[in-house]
Amino acid sequence: MATMVDIDMAEVFEAMPTPCVLLSPDLRILAMNRAFERMLGLRDRLLGRDLFEAFPGGPDGPNAQSIRPFFERIVAEGEPDILPLTRYDIEDPDRPGHYEVRYWDVITTPLLDRDGRVELLIHRLEDITVFIEHLHRGTLPASPSAGQKAAEAELFVHAQELREVNQRLRDVQVQDRRAAAALQEIVQRQQQEVAVSHDLRNPLAGLQTRLEAALAEPDVDSREVLNAALQDAEWLSEIVADLLELARLDGGEPLAAEPVDLTEVVRETLARQSCRCAVAVHVDRPAVVRGSRSRLVRLLGNLLANADRHARTDVEVSLGTDRDEAVVRVIDDGPGIPAEEREAVFRRFYRGAGARRADPGGTGLGLSIARQTARAHHGTLDIADSPAGTGTCMVLRIPLATG
Repeated sequence: MATMVDIDMAEVFEAMPTPCVLLSPDLRILAMNRAFERMLGLRDRLLGRDLFEAFPGGPDGPNAQSIRPFFERIVAEGEPDILPLTRYDIEDPDRPGHYEVRYWDVITTPLLDRDGRVELLIHRLEDITVFIEHLHRGTLPASPSAGQKAAEAELFVHAQELREVNQRLRDVQVQDRRAAAALQEIVQRQQQEVAVSHDLRNPLAGLQTRLEAALAEPDVDSREVLNAALQDAEWLSEIVADLLELARLDGGEPLAAEPVDLTEVVRETLARQSCRCAVAVHVDRPAVVRGSRSRLVRLLGNLLANADRHARTDVEVSLGTDRDEAVVRVIDDGPGIPAEEREAVFRRFYRGAGARRADPGGTGLGLSIARQTARAHHGTLDIADSPAGTGTCMVLRIPLATG
């Protein structure tokens, strides 16, 4: 007895009696079996072509525009779907411009790769035109009993009703998903507004308290009050600056793109920023990207400030290239970030318990701004495993400038 190892699956596909075609996710015809070729044409004429270029559909029935969403939904959702009893006319190859009325029963199944993305579509179709013509004329072959004929006719009607119901269900599901996304966005905005209010209230309350104390007690040291008030005002200014930067990024404000050498960005950031920890710098060679120098300095400043805040004693900044990308790594020797929190830290206003202890006055916006700035430069910002096994390793990748 043959085992699965002995069976040639390509030959099984060829020998299947039901017409089948393999499609790419963008609906290119990759392969077909003999049954499909006998029914619809020679493979050399069809292979590699877009399905709807090869079969555009007739002017009097459903065409590519009405059927394409069926495939788009399967690719998007990764789930099989059916088109029961569907009309789709086929052009007669011997009479260009003349279309033959055809009815089909269609099942399309996606084949997923290891990451769950659609790799292939298995498109199975059966030509049921003769049956439908007999049904319309009331001339079904005499062999079936009258009860069978009635059952087949009833099946046809119910299949059409089922198709309409399925389409309404899909429309409802789409509306539900949109409503859920809109609700989630509203909740997130409310949470952000609460967080902003909380962050603004703290420095404002401190500023108000100090000024009231100075007015109530004329003998208080005015320099000390003014210094404390200045710190509160600087804290407010930092929060407002972060909120303005987020608004610019959200609004898609175009970057003032110019060639920027990231070695100079690293040096400028280190010159501007005072760190409590020792900072080791490793720069292999110049790495020129296109973007906004000031925003890149701010991005790296956010990463450096974050590393300095959480490090025990040392921070390391390295710059290199990997194929067509500049790669900046900022590594600290702090407690690190658990794997399950690595994406959460880039959310707006997210502050873990460790962050709150390390910097009670932080806004929780720095890393969110850094990631959005990276994306505005067509790059990425992620957290990788630290080479030392402890601490946090932030990895920034930005495409190198070309030309």
